Amino acid sequence: MTNLWNRNKFRFIVPVAVFIVWEIISRSGLFPSALFPAPTKVIAVMVDWIFGTNGSAEVNSGFWIRDVLNSGMRVMLGFAIAVVAGITLGVAIGWSRIAEKMLEPTIQMLRPIPPVSWIPLAIIWFGIANKPAIFLVFLGSFFPIVVNTIQGVKTTDKTLIRAASMMGANGWKLIRHVIMPAALPTIFTGLRLGIGIAWALTVTAEMVAVKSGLGYVLWDSYYFLRYDLVMASMASIGLMGFLMDFLIKKWMDKVLHWQRNTSVQGMK
Repeated sequence: MTNLWNRNKFRFIVPVAVFIVWEIISRSGLFPSALFPAPTKVIAVMVDWIFGTNGSAEVNSGFWIRDVLNSGMRVMLGFAIAVVAGITLGVAIGWSRIAEKMLEPTIQMLRPIPPVSWIPLAIIWFGIANKPAIFLVFLGSFFPIVVNTIQGVKTTDKTLIRAASMMGANGWKLIRHVIMPAALPTIFTGLRLGIGIAWALTVTAEMVAVKSGLGYVLWDSYYFLRYDLVMASMASIGLMGFLMDFLIKKWMDKVLHWQRNTSVQGMK
């Protein structure tokens, strides 16, 4: 237990320091407490938002799990579609010159367009519901996944491909047993980037086109000058994004277990 604490104690230094400085500044009177609530107040309103203890979160009291599930559902659906499309097209573009010439120019032209600029079209196409949020999540997650997959496939060691070809592997077997394993580290980088963007865009969509979820609570609280709830919403979004990234990272560590003995990662 002591060794575990010694390995993980540094993870708490920055959060604890931020908490203390935030509490001191909030209680110093430098800013109005209503506009810059103390973290203890934010935690208190978040507890009520989760458990419905005293009604301080007003209409949101006790509905945190519902709001998280609404936002999480939009994230997971849009992200899942982006993963399937991004990896499939990324492998095709990275492996085939024909696919590269046909698809990559269009992808690279669309990629610089900010996903939030699609909101008006998303509302026109899909209406005010879950669909525009899912579409925006897909759009934002797709590009980092497809670009990282293309890079991973293109940088596969030619020696591995030649060795596999000499042993009779070709076509799908070559992609499955050589290209994909070699590209996985870069693909996982794209997944981690994509999940962060997915949460950001879900919140953005919920502010405009959806009437539920963490983003909606954030925007609604802003209108009613409940900045403690605004910060609680921000903390909830950050927590959910962190947990999903953590799960992807754990999945990556399990799939790429061989890297522990061949990279800096294994020295930690």
